[in-house]
Amino acid sequence: MNNSLLRRFSEVNRELWIILSLLLVSLCLNYMATSMLTEHRMVLSFYMLPTVLSAYFYGRRHAVLTAFASIFVVVLLMHINRGMFAGSSSDLGGLQKWFDLSVWGGILVITAYAMGTLYEKNKRRVRELRETYNGVLLILRQFISKDKYTQNHSYRVSIYATKIAGAMGFDYERIEDVRAAALLHDIGKLDIPREILYKAAKLTREEYEEVRTHVEKGVSLLEPVGGSLRRVLPIILAHHDRFDGSGYHPTRGNEIPLEARIISVADAYDAITSDRPYRKAMSAFEAKEIICASAGKEFDPQVVEAFVVAFRRREMEVPDVVV
Repeated sequence: MNNSLLRRFSEVNRELWIILSLLLVSLCLNYMATSMLTEHRMVLSFYMLPTVLSAYFYGRRHAVLTAFASIFVVVLLMHINRGMFAGSSSDLGGLQKWFDLSVWGGILVITAYAMGTLYEKNKRRVRELRETYNGVLLILRQFISKDKYTQNHSYRVSIYATKIAGAMGFDYERIEDVRAAALLHDIGKLDIPREILYKAAKLTREEYEEVRTHVEKGVSLLEPVGGSLRRVLPIILAHHDRFDGSGYHPTRGNEIPLEARIISVADAYDAITSDRPYRKAMSAFEAKEIICASAGKEFDPQVVEAFVVAFRRREMEVPDVVV
C-alpha cells in the first residue's frame, strides 16, 4: 500500500519534482559561480542534470519542458545577478557568454528530445512485451478451458493469490508474476487422465503418483515459451511444496519461493471451498480455520497472516465465473 501511495504521489507531482530540482541546482550552482568564480561552461553543464533525470523517469515531453525551464532559470539568474559569470575568461563584452548560453540551450533541448524519445521507445517495447505475454497467457488458458473445473479453479486461485500478495506489500510486477503462475499452476493436469482427476473414490498409490506428475508436466509444457514466462516456472514447480518439507519436493521454509507459498494457500483455500467428486465444499470460515491451523506445517505463517488480513477485508470472495 505504501509503494502504491508513493507511486501515485510521484505521478501527480512530476512537475513539482522538476521545479524543486531546478531550484536546488540553481541555488547550489549560483553560489558556486559567485563565490568561487567557477568557469560558466562547467556550471551550465550541471544544469543538464534535471533534464537528464526527467528524460529517464518521465519521457520526452517532460524532458523538453525541463530543458526550457532550465534555460529560463539560467537566463533569469544571469539577469538578476549580472556578475554571475564574471569570472569567465571568455566573457568578451558579454557576447561570448550569450553565444555560449545559446549553444548550450540548443544542445540541452536536443539532448532532452533524444533521451526522452529513447525512454518512450523503451517503455513502448516493454508494453508490447507485456501484451505479448498476456496473449500467451490467454492462449494457454484456452487449452485449460477444455477442463471447466481446472479453468475456474485457476481463475479463482489467481484472484486469491493476488489479494494475498497485495496484503504482503508486493509491487505491481511481482503481483503479476503471482497472477500468471496461479493461472497456469495446474496446466499440467491437461496431461492427466480425466478418470483419475474426477475419481470419486480414494486414489490408489499409482494414481496419486500420476497426479503428482502434473507439476513437472506443467513446467515442461511452459518451458519452451521462454521470455517473461520463464520467471514463473520455479513458482509453478514449487506450488505443492510444504513449509515443513513434507510436500512434493523436499524443499522447506524459505527455500520455497515466496510466490509459491502464496499460491499454496490460495490453492488450498479454493480446493476446500469447492465441491469435489469425493466431498462437498466447506464454508469459507471453515477453510480459514483449517489453513490457520496448518500455519508452520503445511503453510508459511507469514503468508497465512496475510491471508487472514485479506479474508477480513472480504477480498477472498470471488464469484464462480471465468473472465
